[in-house]
Amino acid sequence: MDLDLRKLRYFVAVADRLHFGRAADELHIAQPALSRQIRALERDLGASLFTRDSHGVTLTDAGRQLLDDAGPLLASAHAVRRRVSVAERGGQRLVVGFRAGIPVIPATRVFEDRHPDVVVDVQRMEWDDQAPMLLDGRVDVGYVRLPIDEAGLRLTPLYTEPLMVVLPADHRLAGKDEVTEADLAGEPLIWHADASTQPTRRPHPDSGLRVRGVEEKLEHVAAGRGISFVGRSETVFFSRPDISYVPVPDLAPDQVFVAMAASRTSPLADDFFAAAQATAEITAECGNHEMWQLVTDAASKRG
Repeated sequence: MDLDLRKLRYFVAVADRLHFGRAADELHIAQPALSRQIRALERDLGASLFTRDSHGVTLTDAGRQLLDDAGPLLASAHAVRRRVSVAERGGQRLVVGFRAGIPVIPATRVFEDRHPDVVVDVQRMEWDDQAPMLLDGRVDVGYVRLPIDEAGLRLTPLYTEPLMVVLPADHRLAGKDEVTEADLAGEPLIWHADASTQPTRRPHPDSGLRVRGVEEKLEHVAAGRGISFVGRSETVFFSRPDISYVPVPDLAPDQVFVAMAASRTSPLADDFFAAAQATAEITAECGNHEMWQLVTDAASKRG
């Protein structure tokens, strides 16, 4: 039995909303037709996906499992369509995603020496769209930072880098050579992703200001609304007078990986993986100034 992707999209719409009527409206189909498609999918899979009673709609264990697996599967199908469309237009192109502060140019130069006929585009990613952009084909290969939802992805570790605390310029700890996690106990925390993924376990109990990008995070820190954390390389690209970066040696370092969709088979992507690994040691060993110089020198040579 081949899994019907249309039925799977219908299932995800209902699972996301836990309401057949709202899902039908979103899909622009009649509710009875949607119900028939879901029942047909349940017959195909031999499993009940939803519990329907007077209290509403809930997912069964089988439904929760299917929802976990559906995202990467649908994204992979969408990525296939995108790649076929690009191939139809002719030419070869590789889109490399990156997180703030991670230099892409060193690996790109190594890759382009081997593939001078391939155009390499770069695309900035944030913490919440790293996995979706890789899975849906917007990005072929990506430099990612943990945490990331690893479902459907192939990840290869590249290097770690020290974490820095970001403080307002007038903070009592600003300008110190280094601080400890204990020094930061009770400070309000500005964070990405889930609070459980944050590097310190000593935040202020009222912490919870959630932001998306580095620039937004720095704005809140500069305004005195809390402290945050960045990898050392990010401090090179985001220098400003109203904040201070201080090393925190007793925190676990930031982890950088290169990633792609696990379902993707691409010699070009594999070659970029190799280029990323070949240049990772240089990047990891560089200090802030040297790393910035490496990036700017490579950019100037590239023209």
